[in-house]
Amino acid sequence: MQEWQRQLSKSITSAEELSEKFDIPLGELKEIENKFSIRITPYYLSLIKEKGDPIYKQVVPDTRELADDYDSKLLNDPLAEDRDSPVKNIVHRYPDRCLFLVSHVCASYCRFCTRKRKVGDPLKICGDFIDEGINYIRKHPEIRDVIVSGGDPLLLSDERLEYILSNLRAIPHVQIIRIGSRVTCFLPHRITAKLVKMLKKYHPLYMNVHFNHPDELTPKAVKALGRLADAGIPLGCQTVLLKGINDDPQVMKALMHALLRARVRPYYIYQADMVYGTEHFRTKVEKGLEIVKSLRGWTSGLGVPHYVIDAPGGGGKIPLLPEYMVGINDNQVLLRNYEGKSFYYIQPQTEEPAFLPEEIAEVSELRCAQAH
Repeated sequence: MQEWQRQLSKSITSAEELSEKFDIPLGELKEIENKFSIRITPYYLSLIKEKGDPIYKQVVPDTRELADDYDSKLLNDPLAEDRDSPVKNIVHRYPDRCLFLVSHVCASYCRFCTRKRKVGDPLKICGDFIDEGINYIRKHPEIRDVIVSGGDPLLLSDERLEYILSNLRAIPHVQIIRIGSRVTCFLPHRITAKLVKMLKKYHPLYMNVHFNHPDELTPKAVKALGRLADAGIPLGCQTVLLKGINDDPQVMKALMHALLRARVRPYYIYQADMVYGTEHFRTKVEKGLEIVKSLRGWTSGLGVPHYVIDAPGGGGKIPLLPEYMVGINDNQVLLRNYEGKSFYYIQPQTEEPAFLPEEIAEVSELRCAQAH
C-alpha cells in the first residue's frame, strides 16, 4: 500500500470519530452525515491549529448545513449541471468544451461543495459510465477541450486514470485536457513519481488545483506542486471566496503570493455558489470586489485572478470587476487607477477631449481627499 492510500485508509469518515476528536455533540453530526459524507485525511487534519480556524471550517460539519433546507433561494444543483448533461458523467454547456466527471470521491469533503448532491455517491457519478462519456466526446467534433473532474480524478488508480487520458488523447479533435483536483491540498502524497511520469505522456495537459488559505501551502504541498510543474504541467488555482476563511484582503494576498512561489498561477476566485447548506459560507459580492481591488496594482498582475460568479441556472462564469472605467464617449475614456486617481485615454480620431486635463486633476484630487 502506498503512502497516499494509507492516508486515505486512516481518514476520519464518521460522525463518531469527529465527535470524539473535537468534542461535538454526536447527534448533530449524525444528522449532517446523513446529508453529506464526511472525510478528512490525517494530513489535512494536522493543519487544524484550533477548533473553528479556516482549515477546520472547510472540512468539519456545521449544524448550519441543515439550517437552510427550506430556503427557496438556495439550490440542490445551482449551476444546472444535470440539465446540461446529455449522458451520465458529461456536462456539455460551452460550445467547444465539456466537463467529464470520472470519480465520485474526494480525499476530503469540502463542506461548501457545489456537487453535494453527487459527490460521495457512487450511483450519481459512476465509473461504469466512463466509456459512455468517452464515446460522447468522440462523436462531438466541436469539443476541443475536456475538463476531467469529479469528485477527484486523482483518486483513481494510475491505471484507471491512464485509461481515461489515453482514450481522450486518441480523439483527434480533443486538443487540450485539463484535470481538476484538490489532492495537492488534501493529499499531496498522491503526487508520486509514477503518477507524474504517466501524466507527462498526455500533453498538452493542464491542471487546476484548489487552495483557499495560505496555511494550506505547506512544504509537502509545495513539493507536490513542484513535481507537477517540473513535468511541464501548467498549474492554475481555483479559489472559492468563503466567509471566515479567506474573506480578508491580506489573507487573500498572502494566498496569491504563496501560490506564485509554488509556480501556480491564480486563475479564479469564485463567488460561493448558492448550494443548499452553505449559506454560512457566502459573502456579499462587494467583499469579492474589495478583495480584487486590494490585489490589482498592489501586487503583480500574475497574482490577480479573475473574480467570477458561476451564474445560477447554468449561465456560465461571469467576470466581475471594480469600476475602473468611470466614463466613456466618442472622444475619450475616463479611468480610475488602483490608487483612486483619475486619468483619461484619448479615443482615436478625437478632435477635442470632452474633459479638460484640469477637470481630470480636480476629480483626482477630490477622490483622493474622499479616500483619506
